[in-house]
Amino acid sequence: MNHTSPQRKSSRIQQRNRKRILDAALDVFSQHGYRGATLDQIATQAGLSKPNILYYFSGKEEIHVTLLNGLMETWLAPMQEIDPEGEPLEEILKYVRRKLEMSQLFPRESRLFANEIIQGAPRMGPHLESGLKPLVDRTAEIIQGWIDAGKLARVDPRHLIFSIWSTTQHYADFDAQVQVLMGDVSAHQGALEYLETLYRRLLKP
Repeated sequence: MNHTSPQRKSSRIQQRNRKRILDAALDVFSQHGYRGATLDQIATQAGLSKPNILYYFSGKEEIHVTLLNGLMETWLAPMQEIDPEGEPLEEILKYVRRKLEMSQLFPRESRLFANEIIQGAPRMGPHLESGLKPLVDRTAEIIQGWIDAGKLARVDPRHLIFSIWSTTQHYADFDAQVQVLMGDVSAHQGALEYLETLYRRLLKP
């Protein structure tokens, strides 16, 4: 019994430190991008030494890839929840709401992903092919089926998906600009009302 206790304690410390490093790295990468971020910045943000960081991760790239891998699962979840048997317009609006909510709850993650894509997806390319593309293909087929059945207006399903990403993630990726332009007004509440009206009018057959 006594022999296993230190091991469990060590494991808890390691998990806590890894989480601490990843959270700090998320701040640094979302602010400076991959190229502008350094291990020294991550160490300072985490309140750990650089050798401590390198004990848990081989370097900046491994930290970045770990963050991106975790992000993909979170990012794809709302699209996976679209129900082919549901009411089409409500399923689309539910997806819009979830994406807008994510931009509010996970602004750092959104900027991390945007920075990676802007740089040409050097580390996420395989995940876009194996994870994102099949899911978008499936979702586009669902939307096209609804359109063919006369349940949605005629739009290009993929461009519809792109526009939803653009109009929701904008509030995270350009948060500094949105805050200045909106002042004290709650941008997300106004955005939800606007986007629901926009997509309802666009998609109503």
